[in-house]
Parts: sequence; C-alpha cells; structure tokens
Amino acid sequence: MSTSVQQTTPFPTPKAIGAKKEHVNYADRHAVRVVAFNPSGQIAIVHAKRDSYYKLPGGGIDPGEDHITAVEREMLEETGASIRVRGPSQGGCIATTEEYRGTLHQMSFCYVADVIENGSGGGGPNLTEDEINDGLEHLWVSVAEAKKLMSEAVPTSELGRFIKERDIYLLGTVTETKSEYI
Repeated sequence: MSTSVQQTTPFPTPKAIGAKKEHVNYADRHAVRVVAFNPSGQIAIVHAKRDSYYKLPGGGIDPGEDHITAVEREMLEETGASIRVRGPSQGGCIATTEEYRGTLHQMSFCYVADVIENGSGGGGPNLTEDEINDGLEHLWVSVAEAKKLMSEAVPTSELGRFIKERDIYLLGTVTETKSEYI
C-alpha cells in the first residue's frame, strides 16, 4: 500500500527533449522516474543490454494511478525493492522532461526515494516480456558511477538515445541542484 506524498508545489519546468513537429498526431503518455537511494547511499539504475544504455527505474503511469503509487510500483517491478518517496519538504517531484519522439509526447516526472526493503527476502524484479527481451537488469552503484555509466553508454537505438539524454538530465538535477539528496 502506498504512503501517499502529495505534490503541493507546481511541477518544475520541464526540459524539452526532441522537438514537436507540425501535423503529427501525438499519443500522450505520463511517466515517473526515481532516484532511489539504498542505506549504503547507492542508487538503482537499469541496464538495457540489447540497446546498450542505462536508465533510472520508472515507467508509465497507469490510468487512475497517482504519481507516488506509480513510482513505487515501477521500482518494485524493475528492481524488487520497496521505496518511500521523499515528501515535498525534501523536494517532491524534483525534475520533469517533455519528450517528443516519433508519435509519442511523453511527460516524465522524477522523484527521490529511500529504499525500505531491497527484495532480499525472495522478492525480485517482475519484468514484462518486452523488458526481458530488452535484457533489463538492475544494479546498485554510487551516483558518480551511475553518471559515468550513463554518460559513456553508446545506445544503439533512437529510444536509447532519448532515454540517455533524459535520465542524465534527471540524475544531474538531483545531484547538482539538490545536494541534500546525496
């Protein structure tokens, strides 16, 4: 069950990734991302082996789902870890992106969280068939190592290049402008 954190301040101005094109009928999607710290101060990142990139845990918000429930669900599905999202006094949603890729218009909302259970009790990731085919696996690394891995990756797909730009920006926002998170 989710411990709801309410967003009491406006969402941050989104960073634009890609450009909106005239005469394209975009499908709208809202998604969440999370920078989740374990007790050792490491964060979870997800490696997409097939397309050779790293990303923050996260994904689409289901119909009727609030952001916090979505971010908790996505973290559990992709890593097996349970988290507690930090509240508005510690940032709430700390960064957003607005992406245009192909026919998708996506808004991503990034949160910071603390791991409360790492899945070591037998729980593990619950990946979709597409995620398994993408070769998704998570790892726990320092913030510096996450930045290095993300920056040095050479994605082999357009999707991977968009994700790389988005998640380097989101992680940088947490670590560069919100130093209290590190």
